[in-house]
Amino acid sequence: MKGTFAWRAALAALAALLLLAGCARRGDVVAKAQEQDKDRLDFAQVRAIAEEGFIYGLPIVMNYAVTYEFAVDRNSGQFKAPFNQLSNESHVFTYKDTTVITPNSDTPYSFVAMDLRAEPMVLSVPAVEKKRYYSVQLVDGNTFNFGYIGSRATGDAPGDYLVVGPDWKGETPAGIQGVFRSSTAFAIAIFRTQLFTAADMPNVKKVQAGYKARPLSAFLKKQPPAAAPAVAFPKIDKELVKLEFFDYLDFALQFAPAGPEEMAIREKLARIGVGPGKTFSFKDLSLAHKAEILLGMKAGEAKVVQAVADLGKEIDGWRIAGAFGDRAFYHGDWLLRAAAAKAGIYGNDAVEAVYPMAKTTADGQPLDGSKHDYAITFPAGQYPPVNAFWSITMYDGVTQLLIKNPINRYLINSPMLPGMRKNPDGSLTMYLQKTSPGKAKEANWLPAPDGPIYLVMRLYWPRTEAPSVLPLGAGTWQPAQIVKTR
Repeated sequence: MKGTFAWRAALAALAALLLLAGCARRGDVVAKAQEQDKDRLDFAQVRAIAEEGFIYGLPIVMNYAVTYEFAVDRNSGQFKAPFNQLSNESHVFTYKDTTVITPNSDTPYSFVAMDLRAEPMVLSVPAVEKKRYYSVQLVDGNTFNFGYIGSRATGDAPGDYLVVGPDWKGETPAGIQGVFRSSTAFAIAIFRTQLFTAADMPNVKKVQAGYKARPLSAFLKKQPPAAAPAVAFPKIDKELVKLEFFDYLDFALQFAPAGPEEMAIREKLARIGVGPGKTFSFKDLSLAHKAEILLGMKAGEAKVVQAVADLGKEIDGWRIAGAFGDRAFYHGDWLLRAAAAKAGIYGNDAVEAVYPMAKTTADGQPLDGSKHDYAITFPAGQYPPVNAFWSITMYDGVTQLLIKNPINRYLINSPMLPGMRKNPDGSLTMYLQKTSPGKAKEANWLPAPDGPIYLVMRLYWPRTEAPSVLPLGAGTWQPAQIVKTR
C-alpha cells in the first residue's frame, strides 16, 4: 500500500478546519457515540483514540487492500482469483507487482483467498522432493500467522489440511492431517515453491499442479451448505484511505471477532463510532472531529515509522528482528504488529524465515545508489546458515518495491552460487550499484536504484544449531557488512 498514508495534502487545510471546530454535521458518528457515552470525550481524547486505533488497525486495513485487489476487483491489475479458488503464478514477482510491499522474488507464489463463513476449506499438497523447499503460510485478517504446511512444518509427504473460521464447531473428517483455525472469517493461504533456476520453472509448475483448495463439502463430495450472504466490499482507493482509514477498518472488523487482548482497544474505538454493527463515515464528521481524527492518524503513523526503524537489534547496519507470528506471539502488542506490516506485510515466523533488513551501512550512512556503489563479501564457507536457501533482494528505499533494471535481476540467492565468480581466497563478493561493475563481475551484480536502497536478506528455514542466526540478534552467525566502494 505504497503512499497510502501521505499526510501533507490531508493536513494542509487543518488550520481552517480547526477554526470551524464548533460546526457539527448530521451523521457525525463520533458525536452520536458521545451522546450515548456518560463520560464524554474531549477533542484530545478523540485524537488519542484515533492514534491508537490507527496503530491497531493498520495491518487489518493493509490486509483488506491486498485481499480486495487479489480476490475482489477483477480490474485491479493484481487480481489472482475469486474467493476459494487457487491461483498459481508461473513466474516470480517483478517490479510490475505493486500490491504487496517488499515482495519475495525467490519463490513463485500460489494464492487462495478464503471465505470461511459458510464452511471450512481443505488445502491439499502433493509429495514434494526433499531438496525443494516449499511452504504454505496461513494468514488471517488480523495478519496473524495461524498455521504452516510445508517442508519444515509438516514434511514432504502429501496431505490434506482443514482451515476453519472462528465460529466453526464441526467434526474433523477422516483423512485430514491437521486443522488450522483462523481468527477471522476471511483468510489467505500463501504458497511458496522454491525455484532453482529459470530452467526449473516447468518443475515448479508440476508441484503447483498438485496444490488444491476445496470447500469441505467438495472434499467430502457432499451437498454444500447454504451460501454465506453476499458482501458489498468497499473499493480500495489509495487516495481515499488517507482520509477514510477508519471507514475501511470499520468494515473489516465485522468479520473479526475480538480476542481477549482486543477488548480494550475495541471499546475505545466504539467510543468514536468504529466497530461491528457501526457505520463510520469520515465525510460525515464535523470539521472538528475530522481534524482530530487526522491528527491522531498522523501521530500513529509517526510511531509506526519509528517502530520499524527500531525493530529488533542492529548488527553492522542490518536490523534483525522477529516481528511476525500468531495471536499469542503479539499478545496485544499492536505497535509491533503494525511495524511488521509496514516493514513487509506477510512475513514468516522466525522458525520459517528470518529477514535481516538494511537501509544504512554499518556506520549509519543511508544506502543510496545515486551517490555510491556498495559491496557485500561472504568469507569462504560463511554463507547464511539455512536448511533451505537464502537470498538478498534489492528494493527501492522509498516504495519498498522491486526495481526495473537492465538485467531483470532483483536478487542474488544461494541457487545462483554455481554461476557466480568467487575471489581467489574462496570468498564471494556481491556488487550493489546502479551501473554494471563490468562484464567480468556482472554475474555478481545486484542492480540498485538511482536513489535510496532497501535490502532484505531472507533465510528460509534457518538452522538452529551453530552457526545460526537464532536466537535473533544473539546468534553465532551475523550478516556481512555492506561496504561503500565508491
